Amino acid sequence: MEETIPFKNLHSREYQGHKKKVHSVAWNSNGTKLASGSVDQTARVWTIEPHGHSKIKDLELKGHTDSVDQLCWDPKHSDLVATASGDKSVRLWDARSGKCTQQAELSGENINITYRPDGTHIAVGNRDDELTILDVRKFNKSLYKRKFSYEVNEIAWNMSGDLFFLTTGLGTVEVLSYPLEKMQNDLKPVDTLTAHTAGCYCIAIDPKGRYFAVGSADSLVSLWDMSDMLCLRTFTKLDSPVRTISFNHSGEYIASASEDLFIDIANVQTGRTVHQIPCRAAMNSVEWNPKYNLLAYAGDDKSAKYYGDEGVFRIFGFDSS
Repeated sequence: MEETIPFKNLHSREYQGHKKKVHSVAWNSNGTKLASGSVDQTARVWTIEPHGHSKIKDLELKGHTDSVDQLCWDPKHSDLVATASGDKSVRLWDARSGKCTQQAELSGENINITYRPDGTHIAVGNRDDELTILDVRKFNKSLYKRKFSYEVNEIAWNMSGDLFFLTTGLGTVEVLSYPLEKMQNDLKPVDTLTAHTAGCYCIAIDPKGRYFAVGSADSLVSLWDMSDMLCLRTFTKLDSPVRTISFNHSGEYIASASEDLFIDIANVQTGRTVHQIPCRAAMNSVEWNPKYNLLAYAGDDKSAKYYGDEGVFRIFGFDSS
């Protein structure tokens, strides 16, 4: 059943706590907490009530010695969050206590991190185009490591965890089989999709498992069928390189953002824009809540309320009524 969101009646709220700009926002599996990672070397966990106006509780996760560039939650545990930092480490945190429970020291500045949907493995990408896969139970020893000869951007597993995707600076999406081939201890290539005429920056997986979407430096977002790996349509509203994309929980809407001063929300089936959220700067991260139609977003902008303070993110989708 298609739901129609009353976009015109919805507004954004601002959340302020970081001292420098926010690079990444991510919701936990049940949609009750949001984590934010910042250039200020911290992550924060915010308890968000989807309909309430109560005081927001937030908890600081301290320990990294460089920018927290990306973070993601354990898909099977709503209080465990993983952070990737420029300090070469990956940390796992308990969001109830704020304590770091595990730490892995890797070889480069980490910029991308994602969990396998069953919560067993974490993949990490760094600035040197190296991919590392970690087993959460044996965190200090990597399962797999590979340095690529081309630019590797965002990484993702499909919903069943048997395919692994890499977006590349060559405009391709590399599709690899998972888990590792026991004999070669390698990820076997399944397909190379020629997706865009410029580098592919970001990828999002439809939570219903039907599609994936790719955002590119050519300012387009392409939508792909997961079963036959064919491109179904492109979304063309943005003018700048697409930095971040996300499907809503029902897979009916896709949000995309760039250096353009708006976030585009389009209907996945028709390709038509249904709403645009104005923003005052380039966006770094957009992410829909997995249960509610709340879209968290963070960019290079200053706060409206606190002049000169950069460390804000916003959530769109609160009812004005």
